[in-house]
Amino acid sequence: MVLDFRLSRRHALGALLLQPAAALLSTSTLFACEGSGREDNGRDQNHFVPSTYPDPRIEVIDSKRFKYKIGNSAVERIAGGSRWAEGPVYIPAMKCLLWSDAPNNRIMRWLEEDGHVGVFRSQANYANGNTTDKKGRLISCEHGPRRVTRTEYDGTISVLADRYKGKRFNAPNDVVVDSKGAIWFTDPGYGIEGPYEGFVQQSELPRSVYRIDPAGGGVKLVADDVIRPNGLTFAPDESLLYIVNSASGDEGSASIRVYEVRGDSLGPGRVFVENFAGGTADGIKVDAGGNLWCAFGWGAAAENGVRCYAPDGTLIGKIHLPELCANLCFGGKDNSRLFMAASTSIYSVYLNDRGIL
Repeated sequence: MVLDFRLSRRHALGALLLQPAAALLSTSTLFACEGSGREDNGRDQNHFVPSTYPDPRIEVIDSKRFKYKIGNSAVERIAGGSRWAEGPVYIPAMKCLLWSDAPNNRIMRWLEEDGHVGVFRSQANYANGNTTDKKGRLISCEHGPRRVTRTEYDGTISVLADRYKGKRFNAPNDVVVDSKGAIWFTDPGYGIEGPYEGFVQQSELPRSVYRIDPAGGGVKLVADDVIRPNGLTFAPDESLLYIVNSASGDEGSASIRVYEVRGDSLGPGRVFVENFAGGTADGIKVDAGGNLWCAFGWGAAAENGVRCYAPDGTLIGKIHLPELCANLCFGGKDNSRLFMAASTSIYSVYLNDRGIL
């Protein structure tokens, strides 16, 4: 049986649940949802923590601009068991969330309808960042073979890019697709620097940001002024591209840069946000109002979670999590549910706004 991302919700879910263990969407490792109650310690599934409304972990800094907190919506832990959760992406046709667990070399799946969690793909080539294209097909950054791939409707994998001017990428990290179908991705090199999330290999290219043309598939370098290019996302009208610089230590300080989009290229970049007090952003997404939602960690434990910045760069809100957050995405009904990949767990919260997939 093959997976058709174009299936109706009813038939797509049926396909998910009926496929054999050897098929693309294996259900052999399903287990019950861990998020029926709130798990403040992020690990003890038998310890129920009653919700407190409004949830104090959602911090409003600017009440005039951060109007997304719902009084009776709490942060929920919906899945655990990952070694390092990354690259969450919501699949609307199947009402499911996928995310990478690179150290375990697998992509996981959570079903919104019943909360079950299972392995979507084992031997996933140490996939990290994920998104979907405009036809609903999964786009993944794979650390192992150092490439960007697409999962076709029949479950086969197509290589979209693995080289630039004949040289191999370092280890593509995060990815976004624009409305015209062009694929933009970062290549910071993390996946070749150790064996935990890939393989130790030699770098052949500088750390950069690239664009894959939707027509001919050509690869173009669009930014080479980011020390450690990481998460990236477009403004709602795609006039701007935000790119996280997760540099640390001797490399420099972390920041988020923003660039004017000029067709298939970028204009000069400028600093959008910096001074993270020892931490850094990682994955980023925008909501319909143009606010930037940033996965955050690697600093003080009290700052682990998510930060929300207004379009002018003002910090207007935070979501505090018990684990540092690597990436996030919007999904669910009206894209009003925020999913957060945080260390070993997946958290979610309903917001009073729509995000952009």
